[in-house]
Amino acid sequence: MKKGTTPDYKQLNGIALAYFGDAVYEVYIRKHLLTTGLTKANQLQGTATRYVSAKAQAGLMKLMEQDQLLSVTEWDFFKRGRNAKSYTHAKNTSVVTYRVSTGFEALFGYLELSNQRQRVTELAHWCIEQVDAGRVEYGK
Repeated sequence: MKKGTTPDYKQLNGIALAYFGDAVYEVYIRKHLLTTGLTKANQLQGTATRYVSAKAQAGLMKLMEQDQLLSVTEWDFFKRGRNAKSYTHAKNTSVVTYRVSTGFEALFGYLELSNQRQRVTELAHWCIEQVDAGRVEYGK
């Protein structure tokens, strides 16, 4: 890949997709939290955990499966992230939960890098609605 060009999402491994997808999803969450009127850093950070913790993301994936929300291709990119070899894992969570959350982030990375911004927005808003409705556990 040439320096300074957009990476080809088809060639990226699941960890690289998740690295990017984590940032993509985080922007939606931060924007959402600011629209709720929160302004103090500790409030923002604490509330963000409800949406971005590994446990919350794994719970959201379970709901996406139950609601049959994803296409076959989207599931493939989720699996690329979930099955990627990672030499680290989040504190206070199981390896399985961490891997599912990595798949969640890889899904967002794939969608953004493949210029499916409307779909990214749709899924991010759906995720926010699920968390706000109390359908997702978010503890560590």
